[in-house]
Amino acid sequence: MSEASKKAYTAWQTENEREQLLLEQLPQVRYIARRIHERLPRHVPLEDLIHAGVLGLIDALHKFDRGKHVQFGSYAKFRIRGAILDSLREMDWSPRDLRRKARRLEEAHNKLRLELGRTPTEPELAAELGMDLRGLQLLLGEIDGLEIGSLRVASPRDGKEEDLCEYLPDDPEETPLLLCLRSEMKELLARAIAELPEKERQVLSLYYFDELTMKEVGAVLGVGESRVSQIHSMAVVRLRARMSELTGPRAPERMASAASGA
Repeated sequence: MSEASKKAYTAWQTENEREQLLLEQLPQVRYIARRIHERLPRHVPLEDLIHAGVLGLIDALHKFDRGKHVQFGSYAKFRIRGAILDSLREMDWSPRDLRRKARRLEEAHNKLRLELGRTPTEPELAAELGMDLRGLQLLLGEIDGLEIGSLRVASPRDGKEEDLCEYLPDDPEETPLLLCLRSEMKELLARAIAELPEKERQVLSLYYFDELTMKEVGAVLGVGESRVSQIHSMAVVRLRARMSELTGPRAPERMASAASGA
């Protein structure tokens, strides 16, 4: 076989491999799109999310580095999810009034946490917001979609916001210091999750680690899908508040104080 023929054969083989990888990962695109879509208002088309996910998959295929010893499926999962979340941010589908209410809820949670010295309960939050418990739970259900991809805190590296769910090592400039910082962030997140009420920990575990849908999580816990959405939203509000404390400017003082039992 001539050198030109060998190159043509290799190119054909590589193209076939890429096409096979794409076909294998297409079900994952639809799965991720459906998981995100179930927490969005019905007017957001599922097909738009799938389209964005496919573009993310193609991008992953072009950027995938076999030398990093990461499975393509794992790498593609993050790229697909990221592409879908980016498309949602560009759509700006969430009404301003709802975002305003979400900020009020977060501020009320932070205020009560400081005043009480502990995590506030839902009835306490409802009272702080001047509404009944049912009203708070309806609000939690409405804003759950706003929290998609929003477990974002200031990076200890450069102060920029980063998503706590996206710690796949795909940075070509990985350094021991960066790996250490990422490890510390994961430890802080684990600590914050451990402080959540049991029901909220269960929902996060079943939804993110076991990758069940909201409906499936509800079946496991014996509650309705809408209640799962409310619990999930409350958990994210608490996590964002706690992670902001743990990674904020005065975090070292607070951690030292906690360690000494002061």
